[in-house]
Amino acid sequence: MRSLAVLVVVAMAPFAAVAQSPNGVRTLDPPGAIKAEGTWSLGARAGDFVFVAGMQGVDPATNKLVQGDEARIRQAFLNIRLIAQSEGASLQDCVRLTIYVSDLGRVAAVVDKVQAELWGKPPYPPRTMVEVRRLFDDDIVEIDSVFYAPKKP
Repeated sequence: MRSLAVLVVVAMAPFAAVAQSPNGVRTLDPPGAIKAEGTWSLGARAGDFVFVAGMQGVDPATNKLVQGDEARIRQAFLNIRLIAQSEGASLQDCVRLTIYVSDLGRVAAVVDKVQAELWGKPPYPPRTMVEVRRLFDDDIVEIDSVFYAPKKP
């Protein structure tokens, strides 16, 4: 009977939640997302906010960077969108974007283009784009984001 109770508890747990802190912060790992390896999580829900880890243009099917600047930037935004949507948020619910790029002159216009296409229309979130010396895997972009996604009663 004990194994049945454990099975019921596991089956009732939120599908996208991996762990929960003592204060109720849940880490996120939605189906179809990239795989987090190491000491980090893809995202976390804290109250009505969803915090998404810095995302690169990694293809969830291969867990490798996609080729081409525009395709890679688009994939980074799509990775963010998937995690936000898993918690009931849309791109229009984004309240903060911080975009790290390896070459501002090379990719800033591409970031603008892809973001405009994916958002479709305002509201656009407050955004900071900054050039950094180096990104993980010598990538061109990493996007950090926060979403407002009130818990449904």
